[in-house]
Amino acid sequence: MSFNTGRIGIIGSGSWATAIAKMLFENIDSVNWYFRKKETIELFKLYQHNPRYLQEAEFDTDKINFCNDINKLAKNSEILVLAVPSAFLPVLFKKLKIDISDKIIFSGIKGIVSEENLLIVEYLNKYFDVPVDSVGVIAGPCHAEEVALEQLSYLTIACQNESKATAFSKLINSNYISASTSDDIWGTEYASVLKNIMAIAGGIVYGLRYGDNFQAVLASNAIQEIKRFVDTVHPITRDIKSSAYLGDLLVTLYSKFSRNRMFGVMIGKGYSVKSAQLDMNMIAEGYFASKSIYEINQKYQVDMPICNAVYQILYEKATAKKEIKKLTALLS
Repeated sequence: MSFNTGRIGIIGSGSWATAIAKMLFENIDSVNWYFRKKETIELFKLYQHNPRYLQEAEFDTDKINFCNDINKLAKNSEILVLAVPSAFLPVLFKKLKIDISDKIIFSGIKGIVSEENLLIVEYLNKYFDVPVDSVGVIAGPCHAEEVALEQLSYLTIACQNESKATAFSKLINSNYISASTSDDIWGTEYASVLKNIMAIAGGIVYGLRYGDNFQAVLASNAIQEIKRFVDTVHPITRDIKSSAYLGDLLVTLYSKFSRNRMFGVMIGKGYSVKSAQLDMNMIAEGYFASKSIYEINQKYQVDMPICNAVYQILYEKATAKKEIKKLTALLS
């Protein structure tokens, strides 16, 4: 299978959307690209780079069909790539008047639609009749900042339709991007959500001045917790040690580029949730995911001490120091 490379639309204007655009331009000549604000488009054209994110990544703007009308972009694109915070997706898609049920959609969103605690694939299928095998997930481990610097990065493209996953992986492969494929869309999407919660936990313990020894214990318990959850909600054979699961967890837990870890560090140092969010000026998906996973797990009752600790700190006003102290007794 091959895609019409002249009909790819990117939805999102942040760092991950910019990194995806850079990857695609290694192999295709043009993209349709949605920006919410016209002034951002004008600044992008003026400076030849995204004015707010990944400014070191330069673009030939003559090859970008800029758009701030979501319906126009959807109409002119056969493949949609989603790279907006999960909390913003329902607001944006309420503006859609175009039928997107025949589109192929790849999601770079690492979150849950929290109104109903739906994965992106579930949301698209339920409200827009997009077949499950027409939805793919762009999984890590990969930070946008390293893509901009053309540092070697690895991605996993997960889709139940193997030919679609393979076709998209070819569009982003380059000398600095290695993209493999998987059919585990449910596991990779849930793992992408859960690793953000784990990264907040890692940031909190760092902010509380726990050392490398405990952070290593936290990481080893975190991947076990992710495995318990994804194996319960979608029981198939999967190798939790592969890059899409363990690799993505580790880079999000430890990287200086991890906004979820940064958010956790601020909480550990005594910031309130609101003040940390304001200071960051970026969305930490793990904040919203923590509540969603907690609610979803009321049904499954998986043992999830790390996720529960983060939920208690972020939503139940538990003291970070006391909650992490309790957590230390539950890990091994």
